[in-house]
Amino acid sequence: MQFKSIVKSLAIVSALSLGAIGNASAQAVGVNTGPTTLQLGVMKCHVLSGTRVYLLIRSTADVECVWEYKGATEKYSGETGIALGLDLSFKENEEMAFTVLAGNGNVTPGQHSLAGKFVGGTADAALGVGVGVKVLVGGGKNNISLQPLALAGSTGSLGASAGLGFLYIEAPKK
Repeated sequence: MQFKSIVKSLAIVSALSLGAIGNASAQAVGVNTGPTTLQLGVMKCHVLSGTRVYLLIRSTADVECVWEYKGATEKYSGETGIALGLDLSFKENEEMAFTVLAGNGNVTPGQHSLAGKFVGGTADAALGVGVGVKVLVGGGKNNISLQPLALAGSTGSLGASAGLGFLYIEAPKK
């Protein structure tokens, strides 16, 4: 359980750094950021056991995610994996932590504003305990995006994977 708190802490620190750098860069070059705001929150995703499908150059797994923002939470479900690449890993108890960034619009929980498709590079390596990074871009409605760099961790893992990764999330089906 300590691993999860480390991943969450690293995600928060990197998001704060990224936000500060991005805002300072925009102001330094004279870009008018207007009403755009940077909203911070953390979305944690857990890969559901028994749902991962390995096809060597493609892998998929179902995920359940929880977004925490200003004391509220919002649940999502979806799919993650490698769309094109090499996946020679076998994972159990896989967790991911993303920091949520928003450009503008209504981003309050209850709107499912994060629902959308995110794609980018991903790489993982594991021997018992695994670590990984995801560089995903994309977004949901209202100009929402996930932190460009996210951390992933797993236990009971063996192998390595790299390629074009994805995360598709939506409001849970009732």
